[in-house]
Amino acid sequence: MWLRAALRFVLVSPKMRLLLYNIRYATGYGPSFHLPVPGAGYLRSNRKNLEKITHFIQSLDADVVGLIEVDTGSLRSGINQADAIAQAIGHYSTYQCKYGEASIGNRVPILRKQGNAFLAAPRVHGERFHYFDTGIKRLIIELELENVAIFLVHLSLKYRHRQYQLRHLHDLVKATDKPVIVAGDFNTFWGEHELFLFTQAAGLASANIKSLPSYPSRQPRKELDFILYGEGIQPTAFDIPQVHFSDHLPLVLDFDIAARNDNPPA
Repeated sequence: MWLRAALRFVLVSPKMRLLLYNIRYATGYGPSFHLPVPGAGYLRSNRKNLEKITHFIQSLDADVVGLIEVDTGSLRSGINQADAIAQAIGHYSTYQCKYGEASIGNRVPILRKQGNAFLAAPRVHGERFHYFDTGIKRLIIELELENVAIFLVHLSLKYRHRQYQLRHLHDLVKATDKPVIVAGDFNTFWGEHELFLFTQAAGLASANIKSLPSYPSRQPRKELDFILYGEGIQPTAFDIPQVHFSDHLPLVLDFDIAARNDNPPA
């Protein structure tokens, strides 16, 4: 029985690596972030920390990098962090403001440059920008590679809005005819059980099978960041590197991609 199941798929793309990292606009982490007032670090540039993040990402040699909370060129950073990292590691980059197109966030100087980004080494077939109907953070980036579609999200802080967003995300996943990965900061402050119905309905599983926490980075207690994968994705390794350049820890998934075999042997 297991042999027949295995023969339903054929390996088409071995040994790929995905890195997911909420970098908090590279503003840093620690007591100094909240000086002279709580949250003051959000308004300061931290080029040294961006360099550390860039070197860390480069060291992992990932095929695809999903970045949450990236500054795309506000007065705070003075540079487009997605482009800067991509250029340093030789990747293609695609990014967008994480707020809805009609949101006030798209008109506020610093906020309109706060986004999410993909950096990709393989040939990119195209990217699409989708938007949730609810919540403040509405962006969904869909990156389409030859044999896989990857969705990058940063879900709402409000539980009710997250549930509406998951329903929308379910519809996008089910409409995709390639193996699917969904990655991002899900803000599941109520725990991984929030995602149970979504993953069951969408046919997804978490790469973090031990439910290891990723937030806050120095003393992780909550599992907020997820890499979810569907049929045709075969995980080979998963890791949460213990680096403290942000308030989140990064997630790393090594995987193979298998396409459906329409003519398996009897």
